[in-house]
Amino acid sequence: MNPLKLIMAVAGLLVLTTSTAQEPSEQEVLKYSMSSKWADQVNSDQPWNAYPRPQMRRADWTNLNGHWDYAITERSEQLPQRYDGEILVPFPVESALSGVKKLVGPEKQLWYHTSFNLPSATANEIWQLHLGAVDWEATVYVNGKVVGSHKGGYTPFSFNISPYLKKKGKQELVVRVWDPTDAGTQPRGKQVRDPKGIWYTPVTGIWQTVWLEKTPADHILSIKTIPDIDRNRLGIELRTSALSQAVNARLSIRSEGHEVAKAELPLPIGSHMGGLEIALPNARLWSPEDPFLYDLELELYTSSGKLIDRVESYFGMRKISLGKDPNGYTRIMLNNQPVFQFGLLDQGWWPDGLYTAPTEEAMMFDVEMTRDLGFNMLRKHVKVEPARYYYNCDRMGMLVWQDMPNGNYFNELRVAPGDEQDAGRPLASALQFEAELKEMIDYFHAFPSIVTWVPFNEGWGQYDTKRVADWVKNYDPSRLCIAPSGWADRGAGDIIDVHLYPGPGMEAPEKDRASVLGEFGGLGYPVLEHMWWDKRNWGYLTFQDQATLESRFSALINDLAGLKSCGLSAAVYTQTTDVEGEVNGMMTYDRKVIKIAPETTQKLFAQLYRPAWNKRTLLEDAEAEAQIWKISRENPAADWQKPEYDDVSWQTVTAPLSSFDNPFLPTASEWGQEETLYLRRNFFLSENYTDINLKYYLHRAEMEIFINGQPVTQLQHEGGRKRHYTNTLVRGADAYLRKGRNVIAVHLKRQAEDCTFDLGIFSAALVKKIPQRQPGQNDDNRTGGH
Repeated sequence: MNPLKLIMAVAGLLVLTTSTAQEPSEQEVLKYSMSSKWADQVNSDQPWNAYPRPQMRRADWTNLNGHWDYAITERSEQLPQRYDGEILVPFPVESALSGVKKLVGPEKQLWYHTSFNLPSATANEIWQLHLGAVDWEATVYVNGKVVGSHKGGYTPFSFNISPYLKKKGKQELVVRVWDPTDAGTQPRGKQVRDPKGIWYTPVTGIWQTVWLEKTPADHILSIKTIPDIDRNRLGIELRTSALSQAVNARLSIRSEGHEVAKAELPLPIGSHMGGLEIALPNARLWSPEDPFLYDLELELYTSSGKLIDRVESYFGMRKISLGKDPNGYTRIMLNNQPVFQFGLLDQGWWPDGLYTAPTEEAMMFDVEMTRDLGFNMLRKHVKVEPARYYYNCDRMGMLVWQDMPNGNYFNELRVAPGDEQDAGRPLASALQFEAELKEMIDYFHAFPSIVTWVPFNEGWGQYDTKRVADWVKNYDPSRLCIAPSGWADRGAGDIIDVHLYPGPGMEAPEKDRASVLGEFGGLGYPVLEHMWWDKRNWGYLTFQDQATLESRFSALINDLAGLKSCGLSAAVYTQTTDVEGEVNGMMTYDRKVIKIAPETTQKLFAQLYRPAWNKRTLLEDAEAEAQIWKISRENPAADWQKPEYDDVSWQTVTAPLSSFDNPFLPTASEWGQEETLYLRRNFFLSENYTDINLKYYLHRAEMEIFINGQPVTQLQHEGGRKRHYTNTLVRGADAYLRKGRNVIAVHLKRQAEDCTFDLGIFSAALVKKIPQRQPGQNDDNRTGGH
């Protein structure tokens, strides 16, 4: 059955609950205390007062943000007789900016109350109530009557409240909210009841703008723009209310104030949708370098020429696709050109507002700083932002990968990296997930900055991967799909995505899938007086001073650059800011300290945006095929690493070497109980190479590497269990390479019982060719493979 039809048939099913973890006291006042530098700029009378739907603007609207009443009650209680105090909407109840700072929990419910005056509407006008986002299940009452309900914490929803309004006097609005957080399987991102490590404080209730809008009875519901740069055309799909009369839709496209195209679309009585294409010859394309946006005006007229409804919108002409680069690698293309995307993992959390930034200026500071640091992309990680966030990304030219805010890391829906089967997600849970996924894609389709959908992060609730990925690709072919980002790849979607901390590393691009590094880095640096907790701070690797952080970060980016020549299309560094106990941000959680200066990172990143040369393999690793090494399990002579050393008595083995059955590698030679191993291998060159990179797999071990007797680097296992090969640039190694026979020698030491080793060498640049042999010259030197 079509999954969307199935969703619509039973979307009312309750999300299943799975956790029995003990929860904190329901009204415990949270103990954290940290403010961003925008906290004192919050308009306490009416925060977030900009028009909340920039992709479809009307003139007549009313912002309901501000001080509301709130109450936390038992789930069985109906409309409260009294309220506990005031809350500042739209900040979640757990946040400091809400003025409440209390937990709710799955056994309780949260109530909101406010009142407002409205001018009367005519018979042909309707008042629409919009709620930007409410986490998680919301029921709306107007003047004591239920208007409707919505499940889902990340997308806007609205109701026609005109039938419930009083003819005069104050109108009473009540919103009831229930949120199971991690007691349920609903999409929730990183919210948990016991925050620590990479898991954060719960967010309950209203966390985006609540507003009213007056529309005519016959009105525009949505506009979907579909750019086609190859044909110089713009497709438009228009949805309206069920029309009580025949109307004409008039569209006007403007470029810098000048009309460049127009069209009309007749819509008959009773219809509610229509579509057309408009020619846009010589269209100006949207890109990070030139984020040009066309203005779009849409009006509805009666057959007699009377204006009924009018909205303003915009769009960008851009194309995101896959294609082949000059070296034959499958790459991510922007406007039919390969563009390396380098971004930050952006969590979107705030110390004072949690999910809700103090102000729009605060929210956009993160994007502006991402751009100023030299990144051209961000991955919005298991959270969805307000529409104005993406509008500003459109304006600024920031590419966005948008995650679905999945959860379920700690329950039976978790899929581990080596698991061969997806999770068996219960029907009600799957239906809810897919309903929220569809809402996200529908609502945010209009934003050209969003170029990729990510329905699954790692194995968190990963189920029916191929079906979900195929549905996303078919439902929105204008974007790419990553399913999943990291861990248990199923060959689905447009992209194979690796997570490797600290990394970097990658999987090879495939015929029809590009390769990206969806998460890496995570270098931690706790900055005193700018930490959420004095203790319990965490990073994948943590340093205690800025100089060490910057040195290691620079080395990591230099290591990353070599992977471009192997076909890497994009990489995402973890992360934009510190978040609660995580201290691995480019900025502190309060945004008051930038850990590495933009002038440093911009220079460092420049190499990532240059065209990549096709790599040359100098020494094959064993990822695809076993490779022969010489090995000594006993201490050899002191000159064992030199080319002239006679290793004829050494044993021959095939790499990889492993002391256990490593599920992420081909069959390996056994690494027994030895603490130390010595390895040698010959390789032959007939050209001079530079930018020498090591592709290695080192699990719970350390190694010292020699080339032609010269020590070139020492490496050791870092981070968690290795699922992929790591890459590192070895500066100066080219000085030790020579024409003809070369010898690499490795001194290997185990760190733990389970340990694994493999190693290869490639070059990311060609210096010059060795002069051709003269007639009669004889040598048997061989060139490394491609």
